[in-house]
Amino acid sequence: MSSSDLAVVVLAAGQGTRMKSSLPKVLHPLAGLPLIGHVLTTAEALGAAHIVTVVRHERDRVVEAVSTFSPRAIVVDQDEVPGTGRAVEVAVDALPADFDGHVVVLSADVPLLDAATVGGLVDAHRASGDALTLLSAVLDDPTGNGRILRDAAGTFLSIVEQKDGSAAELAVREVNAGVYVFDAAVLRSVLASIGTDNAQREKYLTDAAAEVRAAGAGIAAVAVSDHWLVAGINDRVQLSAAGVELNARIVRRWQLAGVTIVDPASTWIDVTATLAPDVEVRPGTQILGATAIESGAVVGPDTTLVDCEIGAGAVVTRTDATLAVVGAGATVGPFAYLRPGTTLGADGKIGTFVETKNSTIGEGSKVPHLSYVGDTVVGEHSNVGAGTITANYDGVAKHKTVVGSHVRTGSHNVFVAPVRIGDGAYTGAGTVVRKDVPAGALAITAASQRNMAGWVAQNRAGTAAAQAAAAAGVDSAE
Repeated sequence: MSSSDLAVVVLAAGQGTRMKSSLPKVLHPLAGLPLIGHVLTTAEALGAAHIVTVVRHERDRVVEAVSTFSPRAIVVDQDEVPGTGRAVEVAVDALPADFDGHVVVLSADVPLLDAATVGGLVDAHRASGDALTLLSAVLDDPTGNGRILRDAAGTFLSIVEQKDGSAAELAVREVNAGVYVFDAAVLRSVLASIGTDNAQREKYLTDAAAEVRAAGAGIAAVAVSDHWLVAGINDRVQLSAAGVELNARIVRRWQLAGVTIVDPASTWIDVTATLAPDVEVRPGTQILGATAIESGAVVGPDTTLVDCEIGAGAVVTRTDATLAVVGAGATVGPFAYLRPGTTLGADGKIGTFVETKNSTIGEGSKVPHLSYVGDTVVGEHSNVGAGTITANYDGVAKHKTVVGSHVRTGSHNVFVAPVRIGDGAYTGAGTVVRKDVPAGALAITAASQRNMAGWVAQNRAGTAAAQAAAAAGVDSAE
């Protein structure tokens, strides 16, 4: 979309005390984005010439989020005069003086509202020629919301806030969604007329509707049938409910795009993640952040991926991974832990109870089980034996281990970094590698085995072990 006659105002100045949180309400996360991130993404999608965000509470933290999701947005501070009317007033003052188009007002705590719905409202506003067009919704429980009042013919009359309404007015179930499209010139005029004669002593934006109507200009309230689109977040109960609803929509969207999701109820997918057709997601899986999964991959069960890349046909089972890359056809898990900086090549393997960090494991190479691989590069088609540890930290600094291609390392090895194991080399079981191993060499550090006959009978007399040895016909003198 692109519209030179459109400005969007995002209201993000409120404290959000009902969240009972040190984190500003509009920064609480929902499906991979803060609440304000969802709203600014919608604002950007409208293609407006101007975006203005009004801040106050924890303004620096909110401004940081604004710069992330809408770098071009103008940020303005609300002053000591409270209320949404005042917030919009300072926002309009920040627009160019000659701007005479349409002003959309959005709230930073209404995250499910999409650009298609807002764009449709703008189109209806332009077509009608009204001075104000607003969204409304009919709720089973309208408590806490401003009510839309109409006359007997259904014509819009006014908006009354919860704290100012009479019993009859509060019985109305059609509520103001807090989403408006104003004619800019009319909005400038009516904002100057709004006072604070109400229970909260605030300058309500909703009073602008009364001023518009008193001036004889047209107003229309357009109801949406999907009330989740205009659901505001005021506490953690509402945040959780919105999260469940948004996740269900995200899951359904990917299912319709060709992704198999075995158990939608236990699968969580952030709005920022991407999945190709023919991906299979098994129960208990979280696909978070900017994770991208290519066609034919199988993820889960019981897997969490954060900002990961999963290649075509890869299988990732019961794994926790962050900022990791898994190549095509590779396998990971079960019970693997991939920390940031892990890259597994095509057809490679990171197996059971393996932890990796800041390491590249080449094509066809395997770390099958019970190992820690950190700050390491493994070449192609190598096998790292069970129980291997890369001792990458000397107490002061981290050091690097390099394992070549076609290497076979024995079980229970320790590689004391910095160390290099050449191409085609072998290491024996139990080897502690403290110096480089040349290509094609065998490295061993094992001493000759010594058996001390009769030790158990002499040193553990009367124990079950001694009795078992005696039953086996072993004499104490042997």
